[in-house]
Amino acid sequence: MKIGNVLVKIAVVATIMIGVVGCSKKPQETLTSPDKQISVKIVVTDQHTLAYSVERAGQPVILESALGLQLTEADFTHDVKIDAQSPVTPVSDSYQIQVGKKSNITYTANEQTFSISNAQQQKLTLIFRVSNDGVAFRYSVTDSTLATKQFSKEITAFNIAPSAKAWLQPMSVAQTGWSNTNPSYEEHYQIEVPVGTDATLGQGWVFPALFNLGENAQTNQWIVISEAAIDGNWHGSHLQSGSAAGQYTLASPQSAEVFISATGEKGGLLANGSEVLLSPWRIIALGSLAQVMESTLGTDLATPAIPMEKDFIKPGHSSWSWAILKDDFTTFDVQKKFIDYAADMQWDYTLIDADWDKKIGYEKLKELVDYAAQKNVGILVWYNSSGDWNTSPYSPKSQLITPKQREAEFSRLHDIGVKGVKIDFFGGDGQSFMAYYIDILKDAAAHKLLVNFHGATLPRGWQRTFPNLMTMESIKGFEFTTFTQADQDAVAQHVATALFARNIFDPMDFTPMVFGDIPNIKRVTENSFELAESVLMISGIQHFAEIPEGMATVPEYVKDFLRELPREWDDVKFIDGYPGKFAVIARKAGDTWYIAGINAEKESKTLTLDLHFINDKKGYVIASGETERSFMQQQINSKTPQTLTLRPNAGFVMVLK
Repeated sequence: MKIGNVLVKIAVVATIMIGVVGCSKKPQETLTSPDKQISVKIVVTDQHTLAYSVERAGQPVILESALGLQLTEADFTHDVKIDAQSPVTPVSDSYQIQVGKKSNITYTANEQTFSISNAQQQKLTLIFRVSNDGVAFRYSVTDSTLATKQFSKEITAFNIAPSAKAWLQPMSVAQTGWSNTNPSYEEHYQIEVPVGTDATLGQGWVFPALFNLGENAQTNQWIVISEAAIDGNWHGSHLQSGSAAGQYTLASPQSAEVFISATGEKGGLLANGSEVLLSPWRIIALGSLAQVMESTLGTDLATPAIPMEKDFIKPGHSSWSWAILKDDFTTFDVQKKFIDYAADMQWDYTLIDADWDKKIGYEKLKELVDYAAQKNVGILVWYNSSGDWNTSPYSPKSQLITPKQREAEFSRLHDIGVKGVKIDFFGGDGQSFMAYYIDILKDAAAHKLLVNFHGATLPRGWQRTFPNLMTMESIKGFEFTTFTQADQDAVAQHVATALFARNIFDPMDFTPMVFGDIPNIKRVTENSFELAESVLMISGIQHFAEIPEGMATVPEYVKDFLRELPREWDDVKFIDGYPGKFAVIARKAGDTWYIAGINAEKESKTLTLDLHFINDKKGYVIASGETERSFMQQQINSKTPQTLTLRPNAGFVMVLK
């Protein structure tokens, strides 16, 4: 799978040819952001290795850290030199995106390209970009003397001050968990841990990784490390555990994280290419917490959208029975009831989950699709992605493994009138799995199907490249809080962390919001907290967990709020918050601002919100009533600062227009 390799090759060659100049024996080059606040130094060390460092406002953010790539036929981790570097070139990009925190985005940066050679005179290109909200860099190998361009290892590091604190999710061990379905980015975050803390499962940390430099920086510096623009030639990376000194290096997938074909053949684990081997962008978003939370770097660096018809791409809200009712209710009559529920709530979709092919069947599915169409509701259906890489029992299973199978299945769904697919139980971050994801997205687009990946890797900006990608799970979502009380007890802090980490760039199918009871579980969040999730969480399709019986318990004004809730957002403003403790975020759609907040701490929190940025607008706030399950509504305006006291695990929403 080679997305845009020809265009990438042209771009890389063009950049290298721009007026390169000679370098001293041990050069130190500095590249700055357009606003001059961020600077990056690229050096050849005394040990003849590549390194870089990052400062913001004159303060260190990334200390001197290693750069380098090793292939099976070429080693760029030592004995290297910079042969030439291009002049600094301004980069500007404007794009639209339907699934994200903003709809119209402009990205500007300064770029510089470095031509690197090793002792064997083999060539590597290093590309750096610096924008006002962060730093990005990637490697490119186009050396025609290399017979193969097979990845071996990457020594890229992120050296962070040892006084910093981190919010990190452990990478799980491959082939563990239920039916051997790990890794799926479904672990609890470790909260505010010292840098260098060992990952609890021994496999390092997933992206995005969040750090705060703390009191040692004169300004409050936050860092988010991730990657973007991953194609079918490269594997997904994560961070190794790190050292007490604060150094984190990139880690490759575990050996078991490979796609297995219908004939049992194992796919590739690590990156490889023929003419061009181009790494993803390694991203460091940095600045104040507000700057990081409002950053779009994760899609700014993603590959632009591939050509596709877009008339079928409609973000929305969905009813879903499985979250509360589980397996036994994936039946014709129950799904018809959930279509009626979606229609009453003016939602766009109903998701029919696992084993629908056995319990409902294709013919009756067609009846449900036709019934739903009469009520302006689209149908989404679940699939099991897996072949032999796990033992998950649910079906339809192993129907998407080959191009021929996908063509047959997607054509059938399109003819029936299905609007999209939820595909579950992938097997990790190996190169062959990345290619599998991309093959599915392209084939689904050709049949006008929306896509939701579950039991999956991180999107890494794919929602820009493939506009039919609505959302991905990649999080310990709501369903886990219905399995164990321990997960329910931890959910408020978990949500208040995921908003700052997992959901910072990419859509997240947490499947939020429940107002009623969860069987065999004591809910710990107030209904106002649950309602706030509908605004705080970004997902192209928001699959709401609540069932009709629970929705019937809330006031009509809460239902009306959910009926009118926008499907897409035009702008974002971070108002206040702290990872794992609380969050207040404003989102704009048209001329209306929606503001939501949650308190995940054990004590009540009083917030005074200055809404002057909204200008003169009127509206209302919905917050907790006298009890945990009750609501209250009050009229407000943006001219008057709003003071709210939130009980533990409570929240609020505001609408101003």
